[in-house]
Amino acid sequence: MSARTARTRLLAATTVALAALALTACDNGKGVRDEGPSAASHSSSQPTGSTAAGGTKAKPAGETGGSTAAPKGTATPGTTTAGTSGGSGSSGKNGSGTTATRNPACNGANSKTTATEVSRPLNHLLLTVTNTGTKNCDLTGYPIARFSEAQSVPPVAESTHPQAVVTLAPGESGYAGVLLSAADGSGGNGYTAKTLVVGFAKGSSATPALPAKGVYVDDKLTVTYWQQRLDDALAY
Repeated sequence: MSARTARTRLLAATTVALAALALTACDNGKGVRDEGPSAASHSSSQPTGSTAAGGTKAKPAGETGGSTAAPKGTATPGTTTAGTSGGSGSSGKNGSGTTATRNPACNGANSKTTATEVSRPLNHLLLTVTNTGTKNCDLTGYPIARFSEAQSVPPVAESTHPQAVVTLAPGESGYAGVLLSAADGSGGNGYTAKTLVVGFAKGSSATPALPAKGVYVDDKLTVTYWQQRLDDALAY
């Protein structure tokens, strides 16, 4: 075979191969076949905040994990809101200013009350309550003292409130002091009282006798709380 014949055959074979490749590339008549976007690019192209294919709406900013923040002022489980307690404890004093006790109250039925005018301090009266019963009694609060026909009773000096309940065993005494009038004469609306009724925080009242001449009182009239010791009653 001549060299010319060999070149002619090689050229023909090359031509056939190129034609077959061209037919394959142009199979759809438009060039390279479009296989569509990949799954990854399709997923990343979804707009933020739109509804997903499953019907679940994307959550707005600020919501996490599907939970809802507790409203302001509402306790979440396992916590206690400030200012709230499981229950209120008992108070050492009740609304009337008396102290809770465990013994029967001392009153006009189980005790004797006397009123004594003292020389020191000036213008003071000493009230004494003695337990005449057979059991302990508690002397609570302060004497509700009404002199003569007075329309009101004197206030109590809060600074004299005792640290503990005054408890009287049978035969024992408790005390309260009464400032009758201002020592310097600065009080007003003075008058001479000749009768006295002493009311107790719990129970009946007593009517101790006053000196025959009576006692002078003015608008400085003040009482102390009942005390265990005589000196404490006259310290105000």
